[in-house]
Amino acid sequence: MPDDQFVPDESDSGNSTLAKSMLAKARLSRDPRFDGRFFVAVKTTGIFCRPICPARLPKEENVTYFQHATQAMAQGYRPCFRCRPDSAPRSAAWKGVGATINRALSLLSVIPIERVADIATRLGISERYLNKLVVNAVGIPPKQFQNMQRALFAKQLIQQTHLSMTDVAITAGYQSLRQLQRAIEQYCATSPTQLRKKEPVQQKTISLFLSYRPPYNWPYVRDFLATRAIEGMERVTQESYERYFSCKESIGFFKAVHDDVRHGFKLFIDLSDLSSLHTTIENIKQVLDLHADPLLIEQSLVQSGLPPEKLTPGLRLPSAWSVFESGCRAIVGQQVSVKAASGQVTLLVHQLGKAVSEETAYKSDKRHTSECYSFPTPEDVAENNLEFLRMPQARKEAVRYFARLFVNGNTPKHEDILAIKGVGQWTLDYLKMRGERNPDIYLGGDLIVRKMAQQFPVQPEKAAPWRSYLTLQLWQLSSQ
Repeated sequence: MPDDQFVPDESDSGNSTLAKSMLAKARLSRDPRFDGRFFVAVKTTGIFCRPICPARLPKEENVTYFQHATQAMAQGYRPCFRCRPDSAPRSAAWKGVGATINRALSLLSVIPIERVADIATRLGISERYLNKLVVNAVGIPPKQFQNMQRALFAKQLIQQTHLSMTDVAITAGYQSLRQLQRAIEQYCATSPTQLRKKEPVQQKTISLFLSYRPPYNWPYVRDFLATRAIEGMERVTQESYERYFSCKESIGFFKAVHDDVRHGFKLFIDLSDLSSLHTTIENIKQVLDLHADPLLIEQSLVQSGLPPEKLTPGLRLPSAWSVFESGCRAIVGQQVSVKAASGQVTLLVHQLGKAVSEETAYKSDKRHTSECYSFPTPEDVAENNLEFLRMPQARKEAVRYFARLFVNGNTPKHEDILAIKGVGQWTLDYLKMRGERNPDIYLGGDLIVRKMAQQFPVQPEKAAPWRSYLTLQLWQLSSQ
């Protein structure tokens, strides 16, 4: 079903006759593929739910629909305690409202929250214009959107983790327990204590559940990650993916276990700095591509010219942990096989990465901690001659120059990356696709992509804005 037909228009809260008819069918079906694409508010109870909520279905005349959870909250509805709207997959990024507002909503969702004026500056627009964009898109001002996102995140931590209320408040960016209590009472119409029906316990590992819209091709994602896994930093099993990662001055760890029945992943995180928890969770969602909408993607791939029977159901774009890591992998991997590239990146990690200490090691990880590492920092790579890497000197220098662009937390421009000797358009595009998680990158210069595009004549522009998935699909077809 085309997205612009299915998703309600914010100007009328999705209550046009055509939109309501489509939404009603989707609601009654309880099809998990629609999870996160809209929310159902019940007028008689004042509660809003995900379309997969197990509660008894209300009568159609008693419901109204919203595209965003924040819109329902702004209208006075409180989130359901059973289906937990805060846990739904995020609505698809491409809603026809433009790249600026998509980026704005993404920045406004980050916790700890940033000043609206600073976000406007980062976007290159005025604060007044940012306010206009957000109000037009979701119906509420930026600051209110931030406050609601923070309250929903706090609610998720209260209901899904054993963190103390103090830790929940700090993690969600509140200055005190009183602030947390006021926010939960305002937006969830209850108290933190009532939300948590279990006694808090001391727990090092944070446990959460992350949902996705099915189908989700876990075997494809698993094999993709396993082929590129760095020994000592990542590990892939039949049903899980885990890795160590740098988190400010410390090292964190996560393990994501696939749950096909519940359409999601059981997530376990060890993190000493709780202020980075929200960013870490969002990064994991991006690595596993949990926000993708398979209905829209498959429709676009068929429109590009691929036969429906040749599509890989539930195709996902597994991303790298960071843009820097993605770039290092791409440059090291130029003109060599994936296996050879992984071997060289493993050397890079073992030589320059930060070793995991006994205190940081995940309790179920049976490896010796001296054998575990996080990915090296840009500073460590830039300052090393990389003599241990088995590759041409020119490529080593390209890696070092690339690292220098990221020193001190800088985010380089694409033209600066492309200016590095030895870095071509393919490398930059690969970085955009996996590092920046851009869903609309077609690697037309890739040898395999060109070969498969000739075998299955496609028009890449018709796959927009999902051309990254077209690239993956053509790669996948080459291995069949």
